[in-house]
Amino acid sequence: MAISLFRFARFIRSIFAPAAAIIGFSCLLTFIFVLYQPTPGPGNLQRLGWQSWDIISDTVASGDSSDVSTGGDLSTPVGGEQNEPVDWWNVSASQPQTVDSASLPLDVWDPLLPHDTGLSEIEITQCWIDPWYAPTVAGDICYPPTTKEQDAIKGKWVRVERNINSQAWGMMSLNIYYRRTRRHDIPLVTDLRVLPERETPSPFGPSWHKVSRSVSPSGEKLYLWYKAEKTTRDLTTAEKQNDLVTEIDVLFGEDRPWYGFEKLPRPVLERKPAMLRESAWITYRKGVHPVPKAPPLHFSHDGRFKIMQIADLHFSVGQGDCRDTDLSPCAASDNLTLTLLGHMLDAERPDFVVFTGDQLNGQGTAWDARSVLAKFSRSVADRGIAWAAVFGNHDDEDGETREAQVKYMQGLPYSMVEPGPKDIHGVGNYVLKVMSADASKTHLLTLYFLDSGAYSKGAFDWLGFFVPTEYDWIHQDQIEWFLQESASIDQVERPFTPDSGKDLGDIWKRQAGEQLTPETRRLAKPNALMFFHIPLQEAYSAADLNPSTGQPLDVGTHDEGQGSAKKQDGFFHKGLLQATESDHRAGGNVQEVKVVANGHCHVTENCRRIKGVWMCFGGGGSYSGYGRIGFDRRVRIYDVSDFGETVRTYKRTEHDEIVDDMVLVGRGAPAAYEGMR
Repeated sequence: MAISLFRFARFIRSIFAPAAAIIGFSCLLTFIFVLYQPTPGPGNLQRLGWQSWDIISDTVASGDSSDVSTGGDLSTPVGGEQNEPVDWWNVSASQPQTVDSASLPLDVWDPLLPHDTGLSEIEITQCWIDPWYAPTVAGDICYPPTTKEQDAIKGKWVRVERNINSQAWGMMSLNIYYRRTRRHDIPLVTDLRVLPERETPSPFGPSWHKVSRSVSPSGEKLYLWYKAEKTTRDLTTAEKQNDLVTEIDVLFGEDRPWYGFEKLPRPVLERKPAMLRESAWITYRKGVHPVPKAPPLHFSHDGRFKIMQIADLHFSVGQGDCRDTDLSPCAASDNLTLTLLGHMLDAERPDFVVFTGDQLNGQGTAWDARSVLAKFSRSVADRGIAWAAVFGNHDDEDGETREAQVKYMQGLPYSMVEPGPKDIHGVGNYVLKVMSADASKTHLLTLYFLDSGAYSKGAFDWLGFFVPTEYDWIHQDQIEWFLQESASIDQVERPFTPDSGKDLGDIWKRQAGEQLTPETRRLAKPNALMFFHIPLQEAYSAADLNPSTGQPLDVGTHDEGQGSAKKQDGFFHKGLLQATESDHRAGGNVQEVKVVANGHCHVTENCRRIKGVWMCFGGGGSYSGYGRIGFDRRVRIYDVSDFGETVRTYKRTEHDEIVDDMVLVGRGAPAAYEGMR
């Protein structure tokens, strides 16, 4: 037995060294290939911030600019070198195209689609049945002649759904048609010209083709020429982007065409004010021009976020007519208004702009909504400022639906407009959130947008035109939607402190050194502002009294009658007063929405607090809308600071005066409302 034990011990000793080496080497391999991760791994899915604990995605969806970096203030090494940190909202780099152009339909006209497929043939047709009124019948009568073989080779005819003769107010239509093809052996259009009947393009060659019918509905006969010379295989990459014509449109009026489009130098219909006729232009796009996207809304690093409210532009297809102003001379009021807005934007440098309805004048002057929408946000977009909009009562008076207008607005640069849910009243009921600038991306301010409708009642006059008699209101299903959206917002620790910590050790250090008493911090939803056009009835109720002075909390001008609807579903009491910052009893039933911003009433621009909620009007900001002699055009500013805790407001007038500068919420504001709700 002793010999056996001795031999066993010697055996164990002999294998100890190689066994230890094998085990140690295995542990090393496990650490290198399993435990150690030089790239972001599952741990990157969770991010600890001082105010919040977020679960985020470990991948960035293609084209999603809301989360450029999963780590927030992180940088990506390029070429073996570490770049400077980039703010998480930075989307200045060009975003990859998320639409597969090969999947886009070839037989549908939609100028918002990013087609990179060229056109093979163009034609003009005149038809006594406008395809807009009877598309099924007109499809057989009005389309250019074709054969199945031509359709297979050059593509099917596509109608540009813009009647050049629309100002004749008759049934006859004058439309552009084109074919689009993906074949590589068909010459594609690279140039367009509009010329008088007896002129030809210079230099002229066999690749130039003249359409068979005049493109001008009246006056001098003008013809459209197009050049189709090179095939897809012959075009270089630069030529496909800079020369290849990928879309055709029609613009009415003298303003700038849709983003990415250019006007042909000569109009196909001249402007004649005496006949109330606006000019018509053929516009075209070469290559693909992705629309610039707005970065996610965010506070500055020092906790500021400035909003400019622009109310009631009342733009038309034409250049507009000045109304109720002592400005002299005053002509082309739409252009004067854009110049004024550009000056105000340069002076205020807002982070965000909200158009609060009646961007279109309606009343028969905005009969081509697409041409008007191409210009109303131009001053804002030219400065790279994010913007949003709600609808007013005039926006869809001239026929274009709100659904179609939202689609157009979403195709404009830096637009943040959303259509909202389809199962409730209105179009454009949506929510935007303003986040902190630090890596925690904490939600610090909520912006609600609602559609207050247009008209609830009206009658047809003896000419068959609809004459409205009562305004619409915010309906019960919108109230329920708002309460649902409000309930889904998470509470954050307020007041917010930026998270500048880089590791847990520093977080614990700051916690120990900056420990605050429970009375100074609380869990609550962020403050909220709300925007819609037609004011509530409560906006004209008696104002709260300032407990310090005993004076009504009502600042500003109110020089016109009540502009609210006659009926309502109780949005103020059933919606605004019910949505509180916190469900906890210690929260004091403080409303989440601190300010409601309205338009609609052009010479009303006061702010009045009703049961703790400020009801503010923007005042008319356009020479094209009604006003009053001596009442300056103006915009309202909401200067939000202290990371969303303080809301200050004032108006800037056309003469650069700052009017009624006051604090609504936060430090320096009147004491909170404590009465019955």
